[in-house]
Parts: sequence; C-alpha cells; structure tokens
Amino acid sequence: MSESTPRSLRAAGTAGAEITGTGAAGTLQVRDVRLRFGGVVALDGVSFDVAAGTVCGLIGPNGAGKTALFNCVSGLYRPNSGTVLLDGVDLLGLRADQIAGVGIARTFQNLGLFATQSVLENVMGGAYHRTKAGFLAGGLGLPLTWREERREREHARAILDSLGLAHLERHPAAGLPLGTLKRIELARALMLRPRLLMLDEPANGLILEEVHELASVVRGLRDEHGFSVLLIEHHMGMVMSICDHLVVLNLGQKIADGLPDEVRNAPAVVEAYLGGPGGAA
Repeated sequence: MSESTPRSLRAAGTAGAEITGTGAAGTLQVRDVRLRFGGVVALDGVSFDVAAGTVCGLIGPNGAGKTALFNCVSGLYRPNSGTVLLDGVDLLGLRADQIAGVGIARTFQNLGLFATQSVLENVMGGAYHRTKAGFLAGGLGLPLTWREERREREHARAILDSLGLAHLERHPAAGLPLGTLKRIELARALMLRPRLLMLDEPANGLILEEVHELASVVRGLRDEHGFSVLLIEHHMGMVMSICDHLVVLNLGQKIADGLPDEVRNAPAVVEAYLGGPGGAA
C-alpha cells in the first residue's frame, strides 16, 4: 500500500451507509462442522462463534483446516455434517451465490483480479449477485441495465474513494503494486455490503509498513460500518492488534478459543506452533 495512504473512512451521511449497508448484525455460529476428503479429516467437529461487530482471528499451523473452514462458510465446500448460521440463516442450505446475497464477502490467499480490466471494473464485479437485468437486457442495452450499472458504478467509486484508490479507477490491475492490489480486492469484497467479511491471509506478501496500514484499514471499516470480520492470518502482529478474540485450529480440531492474550500463551497453542506430540511445526 505504498502508493498513497488511504484517507479516513467516512461514516457520516449516506456515503458511509452506501458502502456497506449499515445496521447489519453479522453473528456467525459454527457448530460441530466435520469435513472429510476420502480418508483425510480436514475438520473434526469444529465449533465457535463470531459475535456481531467483532474481529475473530482464525489461526493455526499450515494444514490446520483454516481455509477448509472458510470454504465451508462461504459455500465452496459442503461439510459432511454440522451447522453454520449467519444471524440465524442456515448457510449450508444455500448456494455460494446465495451466501453472498445474505451478506458474506471474502477474499482469497491468491488474488483473483482480472489483470486487463480497470480497477473500477474489478471492483464492480463484486456486485454480480445484486444485478437483476441479466445478460439479455445487458446485451440489448435496456434501461434497467443502465440504471443498475449507474448505481453500482457510483457505489464502487465511493468505496475506491474511501480506500484512497479513486485516482486509479481507470488503471488496469496489471502492473500495480501488491499492496494496492490487496486494497482493490478488499474494495471488491465491500461491494457486497457484507455483514461478515472473511479475509484469507490479507497480509501475505506485504512489507511491515503495509501490514500496519492494512490493519488500520480493516479496523476502521469494522468500526465505521459495524460488520463482523473472520480473519485468517499468519502475521501475529496484525492478529494481536485487531482481533477481539482468537480461535485456534490444529489438525482439523479447535484447540483454543478466547481472548488474544489468553490464547497466545495457552500450552496447546504453543505446542502446535513449536512442534511436539500432536503438533505441527
């Protein structure tokens, strides 16, 4: 995020409400989720809560099951058993696009931006689930398409402006610094007006200054718009600075759940990170 420091995120007036749809609760409940791939147990009865408006860090060694859990919540995987609820809505009964529609947005470890598209076009892609005009109307240039496109374009520009990216809206994604690309992916996720924002290793590949800046941006977004955040991250400085509580996985099982200072020093967590019986170095 070396190009420019994001301006303070605006909460006043309609601009702030436009960005995320304020007033969302965002309470996530994960209960006894089990996921197998053949004989491999990826998740073994994982249960935890993310309270509305909080930042929950989902941490653990490589192969602990963190991304598998993310994929279950966002609809990419269907667990063998268990329950996942967002504000009482059963997510396991929905398709991935329907899950986006109820207010879950996520980023991925590997950026999924379109290199040749402009920054604005990439961000507008996050609103695909809201458009109702369809391909036929789009191809015919019907008025409904014009209205939808104008509405989503204004929404995307508001998000870009809030993240200090307005000057890049016409620039193709190709060639931009990694920190800027991470912000663009975050902007695209915000197009969904999330109640729960899921971030999968957002600090991966960033320099220390960019990590601190990203942490400040995520914290500011949460504070101003009230959504919940579920965060996978190996950068413990960022985790400890923004998370209200931590859930620790190891070998598909939850081994700790609580306040950051309590979890960090739990014997099972220390063993899992440093290696030992049942641990993963």
